[in-house]
Amino acid sequence: MGLRAGEGVLAIDAGNSKTDVVHVAPDGSVVGRARGGGFRPHLVGPRAAVEGLRPLVEEATGGTSVAHVSACLANADLPIEHDQLRAEIERHGWGRTTYVGNDTLALLRAGVDHPPGVAVVCGAGINCSGIGRDGRTAGFAAVGRISGDWGGGADLVEEALWWAARAVDGRGPHTVLSTMLPEHLGRSDMADLIAGIHLREIPEPVLHDATPVLFTAARAGDDVATSVVLRQAEEIVALAVSVLRRLDLLAERVEVVLGGGVLTAGHALLLDAIATGLAAAAPQAVPVVVSAPPVLGAALLGLDHVDAEPGAHDRLRAALV
Repeated sequence: MGLRAGEGVLAIDAGNSKTDVVHVAPDGSVVGRARGGGFRPHLVGPRAAVEGLRPLVEEATGGTSVAHVSACLANADLPIEHDQLRAEIERHGWGRTTYVGNDTLALLRAGVDHPPGVAVVCGAGINCSGIGRDGRTAGFAAVGRISGDWGGGADLVEEALWWAARAVDGRGPHTVLSTMLPEHLGRSDMADLIAGIHLREIPEPVLHDATPVLFTAARAGDDVATSVVLRQAEEIVALAVSVLRRLDLLAERVEVVLGGGVLTAGHALLLDAIATGLAAAAPQAVPVVVSAPPVLGAALLGLDHVDAEPGAHDRLRAALV
């Protein structure tokens, strides 16, 4: 479908490990799309991070400008980061108006048509946000341990490595992670693996891809692996309950949308523990795993912003789910 300049929505969902860009027409049809690597403005700076989006935007739009840019971005956590990233996107002139929000809001919109709702993303990292019935929002600084955060693939692998190393040298209990992790990462033993990580011989994405090893060990009944998985469940419940409490939603039936690679992988131990924890702390909360691509939520937010044609939202869902 051909578009005149200034029509449609440019939706950007930029995560820690991958970025999806979709060009959507006013009727909800997908005109173009592109996928690239992770988005890390906190490491490379906002200008370089947004510049990295440019080839994806050009691929998705063919160089055509849009009416509205809807960008839901990982590592856009603080208000100043939102402002800086929005300014950089506007500098490129991709659309007449621009919205920048955290990537949790894309997941929330993909799972919930109307507030209230809470979304927890657990992929390479972890974050949570919610929108109340009155339009108030609540979330977290989500900049790592200094803001009280723990969880997601990076932390799970780090924790698994910590326990595996201690098992080998006698500081901790036995765990099959001590053999499974080196084997998965192509190393002879834990000493070899530790050296490889320390000397940066193992790229960070490869290391993070070892997350499934932890869940495999937990399914096999390994006590250490199980304790780490259950800790992750506790953190997810704590995030969701905190937001529900701050938005005065603990007594209401509210969907808690779960997304990100760790949560959509279908690990029964993790999901069951989350359901149990929410039932105890927020009995009206309804956990819902959403496996639709988060860029769907960014695009739906974009259609909400513009005067989308009737049926556009349903058409977009059918195209992207």
